[in-house]
Amino acid sequence: MTYTVLRILTYVLGIVGSALVIPLGVAIFENEDAMIPVFLAPMVLAWGAALIFLLRARGKPKVVGIQDAFGVVGILWVAICVFGAIPLYFCGGYPSVIDALFESVSGFTTTGATVLADVEKLPRSVNIWRCLTHWLGGLGVVALAVAMIPLLGAGGFRLIKAEATGPDKAKFTASIATTAKILWFIYFGFTALVAVLLWSVGLDPIDALCHAFSTFATGGFSSRNLSIGSFGIPAAEWICTVFMLLASVNFMLFCRLFTGRVSDFFRNSELRVFTAIVFISVAVIAIVQTLSGDGNFSDVVRDAAFQVAAVITSTGFTTNDYTTWAPASQIIIIMLLCVGGCSGSTAGGVKVVRWMILGKQFINELRRLLHPYEVFALRLNGVAVRDSVVPAVAAFMFAYFLLAIFTALLGAIAGLDLLSAITGGFCIVGNIGPAFGSLGPSMTYGDIPAWLKVWYMIAMLAGRLEIYTLLILLGGFSRFRHKEKFRK
Repeated sequence: MTYTVLRILTYVLGIVGSALVIPLGVAIFENEDAMIPVFLAPMVLAWGAALIFLLRARGKPKVVGIQDAFGVVGILWVAICVFGAIPLYFCGGYPSVIDALFESVSGFTTTGATVLADVEKLPRSVNIWRCLTHWLGGLGVVALAVAMIPLLGAGGFRLIKAEATGPDKAKFTASIATTAKILWFIYFGFTALVAVLLWSVGLDPIDALCHAFSTFATGGFSSRNLSIGSFGIPAAEWICTVFMLLASVNFMLFCRLFTGRVSDFFRNSELRVFTAIVFISVAVIAIVQTLSGDGNFSDVVRDAAFQVAAVITSTGFTTNDYTTWAPASQIIIIMLLCVGGCSGSTAGGVKVVRWMILGKQFINELRRLLHPYEVFALRLNGVAVRDSVVPAVAAFMFAYFLLAIFTALLGAIAGLDLLSAITGGFCIVGNIGPAFGSLGPSMTYGDIPAWLKVWYMIAMLAGRLEIYTLLILLGGFSRFRHKEKFRK
């Protein structure tokens, strides 16, 4: 099993290392000569390790069971975050290894929490690498590996299930490799479209690419200190708003849409609820902010739409400091921190479908009190949900909120004020990034203690891998596997 883990790990690192070609090209184009070895050395190292295993390997690596899959995915994500921190640390822009590692974890998990107050001081090649980590981690590095090197056999589906978000994880085609290719083709196409649109409205090619990576990966890193708002281009803000929301849609629905199954897309109950939440939130905030005298109505609507999209999709972009808004608007933003996007998207958070399942179960329990002898089925999209789904969702929600509250407690112990600690805990676990208070949109995570940064890294990974994967890894996944064998 150890050989299998190392083999898969080197392949994935080889793929991630290949992505360093992009910042390397930017460094050459921008005459950032000092940055060339910073990207070239880890890229060659990753390629060399992958090539050694590729030449020596015989047959397909075997992933024995689902316990092994969770452990392998956990190890892969820790490894790529460490690998991604190498160019960040050696570029000279980060004061410590912990800071570089924090930025890398925040990047790959699409959290978007930064330790830097002035990202514009970084070389442009480093900024594009920061944003590229979002894009690589958004849809999943394991899904990318399966798409590019379909050598994992039946274990490939187990690995993707351990990495994917949401309670419903299914293949669109009979082959998991084909499914992964389709998903990444859609992901790449949308990202390219965002980059072209941003370029067409006035951003230079590198800034457009940076923000395209961050937008469709729902990440939040920017090449500017004031995020996308620094350009002062309303069209760019609307483009990011639309595509942040599109990135929060279940990618399987895009597969069905592009294959002619249009009704499946528009009849999806999770998408309908997600859309309703967004429109209601934007409308209420726009009305509240207009009544409070916060600018003209068109600007208020644009700011409200952008910030609602940035928060509910866990992107974390900013055009306006929502911590200065009216209290009612701030409460809506805080509520959206706990919602998240749709299952199977690049968005973080709890996911809308889980709230739907719990809400429907709540209504069924009320009905059961009035009619104790009737049977009430829980349905999604007109189909009855398995009985095991409700307790599974409830268990996840318990683990999610317990982790967020514990993270908030550690933040308070580290000296954060109450609002910063609580919202910071939920923003870190939900992979949202900017919170409130001293961790708000105009602030950074640079001043928090090193030990809290380490815990935040663990919480970000746990949130991205939906709690269980990291818990199994920290508990020793081989021990879980041996227990399973013993029971058999």
